[in-house]
Amino acid sequence: MTWVNAVVQGIALGGMYALLACGLSLMFGVMRIINLAHGDLAILGAFVVWFVVDQWHLPPFVAILPVLPVMLVLGYLLQMTLLGRSLRAGQLVPLLTTFGLAIVIQNALLQIFSPDVRSLGPYAGSIVTASWQITGDLTIPVLGVLGLAVAVAVLGGLQLFLRRSSLGREMRATAQDPDTAALVGVNAKAVYARATALAVAIAALAGAFFALRSTFDPASGPTQLIFAFEAVVIGGFGSLWGTLLGGIALGVAQAVGAQIDPQYAILAGHIVFLAVLASPRGGLLAARSAP
Repeated sequence: MTWVNAVVQGIALGGMYALLACGLSLMFGVMRIINLAHGDLAILGAFVVWFVVDQWHLPPFVAILPVLPVMLVLGYLLQMTLLGRSLRAGQLVPLLTTFGLAIVIQNALLQIFSPDVRSLGPYAGSIVTASWQITGDLTIPVLGVLGLAVAVAVLGGLQLFLRRSSLGREMRATAQDPDTAALVGVNAKAVYARATALAVAIAALAGAFFALRSTFDPASGPTQLIFAFEAVVIGGFGSLWGTLLGGIALGVAQAVGAQIDPQYAILAGHIVFLAVLASPRGGLLAARSAP
């Protein structure tokens, strides 16, 4: 039963990884770029939520609501200014641009908030530690289930948006062939801006959930980027549901590794990531097309 409990805890952790990786998968699927600032944008969202909670004494789940529109606007502006220009300069320039953006965000957070470690957990009450006791050895964390439910809702809603809405179809058409899409009146620049806005807002939401279950500081972004990238690769580039499966697989691997030895938690996730890279398939749902 101890191993079953480890798998359950891993699935709950994987929901947060899937939510964190969703925006990264969306940007790659639409624009074919890997946003190296993704983890830092998630931590920026966590800091903004923490600031709202600390200054206006709102519950964290309420404070998230006004932060999401702010992050949507930030993502839109980033694409219309910084990232949009770099896309026109080739494939390597956006990578370097997002790397520079990550450094700027880290240093800005360090200057504004200091290197002190923070957490949203103390503001959230008992939900952070609450769990359902199924048996003596099996517990289901409430926050983990909530995070998994939010990840499924976000990924499912995004999938419906891409498949059923006119804006979503424009994103898919631009992802397949931006030049052909432009011939039928699709504004690729606006499409990319909307995709980046969604990605940044989802990253902020994931950052808030990360801040609820753990501590964070201005230097936490690169670690979150690694976990998000591994979840996307394990699930298969361009597949949203693959991102969910990849996040769960990464979470389960870390939880099982920790069950063997606490020092093996992160290592186990890296081993699964490397195994997927070495496999000819290249991801759980890699055969599926982009969003």
